[in-house]
Amino acid sequence: MLSIAMELADRAVGFLLSLISLSIFTYYTFWVVILPFVDTDHFIHKYFLPQEFAILIPVFAGVTLLCFLCVFIGLVMLKSKKKRA
Repeated sequence: MLSIAMELADRAVGFLLSLISLSIFTYYTFWVVILPFVDTDHFIHKYFLPQEFAILIPVFAGVTLLCFLCVFIGLVMLKSKKKRA
């Protein structure tokens, strides 16, 4: 009985993550691809950040992810070195 509940919870979390990812992808794609062709005085522009952030946010996220990955790999290497010694 517990495994069925866990499976349903896993499916719910997976569905939620997929929905969030699809929403972010749709928002970003509209922001970067469609919005530059819409007049600047159109009301839709108030729902989006300025175009500079379309590059800055992914670059910042990528650099942050790379830093965390390097720190994680470094910690794993240090821990494995201590176990061998």
